[in-house]
Amino acid sequence: MVGRREFMRGAALGALAFTIGGAQVLLTPREARARGVPFRLLQAREAETLEAMGETLVPGARDAGIAHFIDQQISVPPEEALLEARILNVRPPYADFYKAATGAIDKAAAAQSDQRFAWLPADAQREFVNLMRQNKLPGWQGPPSGFVYFVLRSDAVDVVYGTVEGYEALGIPYQAHIMPLKRW
Repeated sequence: MVGRREFMRGAALGALAFTIGGAQVLLTPREARARGVPFRLLQAREAETLEAMGETLVPGARDAGIAHFIDQQISVPPEEALLEARILNVRPPYADFYKAATGAIDKAAAAQSDQRFAWLPADAQREFVNLMRQNKLPGWQGPPSGFVYFVLRSDAVDVVYGTVEGYEALGIPYQAHIMPLKRW
């Protein structure tokens, strides 16, 4: 179990509790992805879709660990989740929303081009996301596509820029005692 002091120190750096070999370890979503931490609730296919969608919405989201972030967050009690879905009052369990969203994304992509979203070329992914944003995707079956776009884009922004490294990449000095990270 992660101790309170270790948790607080890790939280200041954007670390979350991940389980590796039965032990809880504090890692950033980027570190969890790099280490290949197994997903708790997401299936590999869902994680692949989230990574491709996140990367299309906010370049760098895949490497920043968007799928690991979402997976870790849908596995904690809803009142502790740092997901945009919580902020927007999506009804828990949040896993249901993210699973429905990834399913809808892949079904709509298959209806358009006979392949999953993650397998589309980058230009086709961008075109898909543009139609999704406008609620104009033929064959969409799931939560409203514009809402899914907004939630996933916000989560991707958080995982890429809501960290010490993200602040640095934007040229914003990070001082925890003055300006805490947006959500973590």
